[in-house]
Amino acid sequence: MSNWPTAVIVGAGPGLGLALARRFAGEGFALALVARHDATLAPLREQLHKLGPRLKSYAADAADPQAVDEVCDATLRDLGEPSVLIYNAGSYSPGGLVDITPVQFEAAWKIGCMGAFLFARRLVPAMADAGRGTVLLTGATAAWRGGKGFATLAVPKFGLRALAECMAREYGPQGVHVAHVVIDGQIDTPRLRERDPTRSAHTLLAPDAIAETYWQLHCQDASAWTLEMDLRPAVERF
Repeated sequence: MSNWPTAVIVGAGPGLGLALARRFAGEGFALALVARHDATLAPLREQLHKLGPRLKSYAADAADPQAVDEVCDATLRDLGEPSVLIYNAGSYSPGGLVDITPVQFEAAWKIGCMGAFLFARRLVPAMADAGRGTVLLTGATAAWRGGKGFATLAVPKFGLRALAECMAREYGPQGVHVAHVVIDGQIDTPRLRERDPTRSAHTLLAPDAIAETYWQLHCQDASAWTLEMDLRPAVERF
């Protein structure tokens, strides 16, 4: 167990997840990175290897209660009690109402919303006992309005936003800052660049810029906490 503060980043990947890991690690945090597949985590471990014992990674399904319990137990054993939880996991299967299968709909809701509930119910009570902690939930424009063909994104994001409000009202008075961040636009990721290599950078959200905002949310004084904020490129219509 370390003496460093610990951040758990669920849904760690090569875009925002990596940027968040770098930003919090740069402030002395130990990191527990969680993704469904170890193949996703391996390149992150390589890029963050200088963190040494401050870095742990766990391959787990965030929608599986037993897997979440195992990750939380391992984090406590390996790094200590987390003071920051960032939930960045989600999935999306495009399609109209009759195109989406019940399995797809349920899976999207589980990973996009229930997973955050599972991690929060394990980690937030200890934050409250300590009188401090931060929970940052990555939302999307779909949390405000559902669009045609976007049910598997909007329904989980609506739920995630509601979960943020419920947790903030329950645990804010106990010292836990809960914030929901609406990402209004596309994030500049390796996958997007492969799909659209000519896309101009100024039309995308830069992962490092988002990560800086998350850090500032964590640093906010309790006399002026943010519950929800929206981020978008300057050229994004809204």
